[in-house]
Amino acid sequence: MSYLKNHNNQLHGFHIVDPSPWPFFSAFSALFTFFGGVLYMHGYAGNFILFFSLLTLIFIASFWWRDVVREATFEGQHTFVVIQGLRLGVLLFILSEIMFFFAFFWAFFHSSFNPSPFIGGVWPPIYISVLDPWRIPLLNTILL
Repeated sequence: MSYLKNHNNQLHGFHIVDPSPWPFFSAFSALFTFFGGVLYMHGYAGNFILFFSLLTLIFIASFWWRDVVREATFEGQHTFVVIQGLRLGVLLFILSEIMFFFAFFWAFFHSSFNPSPFIGGVWPPIYISVLDPWRIPLLNTILL
């Protein structure tokens, strides 16, 4: 039975994560980023809060990923089972994004091909000004 143990004397291939301060700090940094953005958009002095909290969020993300890389490479915590779980997590995230965009465009095409009587039965609704698709939207597409 000793061949099943990894170097942490565990009988399974999963990685038990050590306690980390980064989720707590990143949550507060995201909260202050939100506050700074709201203050900036309402014309208050939120520039410093927004800039400092975004900078703090970037530093926290770099330190967090530093810890993940250290666990994977130097400590050898990422076994085959853990790597398979990470791959599955990324795959499920990509699939959820595909389903989100499918639902978003489904709602758009449903509203445009079958306009509701509450908006006058026309698409786009009467009092919405439409952008010329060959100017700003085309420029945004080219930039992306």
